[in-house]
Amino acid sequence: MDDEIERLIAELNCDEYIRCQKARRKLVEMGSVAVPRLVQELSNKKYQVRWEVTKALSQIADKSSAEALVKALEDREFDVRWLAAEALIHIGTDALEPLLLALADHGNKSVSLRNGAHHVMHDMQLGDLRKTMLPVMKAVEDSEPYSEILIVARKALETLKKQ
Repeated sequence: MDDEIERLIAELNCDEYIRCQKARRKLVEMGSVAVPRLVQELSNKKYQVRWEVTKALSQIADKSSAEALVKALEDREFDVRWLAAEALIHIGTDALEPLLLALADHGNKSVSLRNGAHHVMHDMQLGDLRKTMLPVMKAVEDSEPYSEILIVARKALETLKKQ
């Protein structure tokens, strides 16, 4: 299985779109077993590989990839950031803790993180957590003071951990 995952990961680094797409689809079919290796490729230098990996992680929607996908919200390429947000939405509320941790840690310094977090929280089905997340959503929408994000994210995280 590991050899097959490695072969498919290598094919994501090809110049033929259809071949890359087929490799991604096979990795998605493998599901959670492919996630650890896909997560490693989120830091690949090639945009195309990062895009394919993020797309695969979005389709697998395994909560073990949430922390890495939160980091991908700060990728240098918009498309990768967008796919990372979509992946976190697909993962659902299990993605909120790593998202809140990142916002509490450096949400005041990263526009990409704030924008991605807004996308995730706006589109995610929050259910009973909507009330908890509303102050965070408002803080990432506001242009200043950015330090407010750190405070409300920590508070939401504490509330989330109690539930």
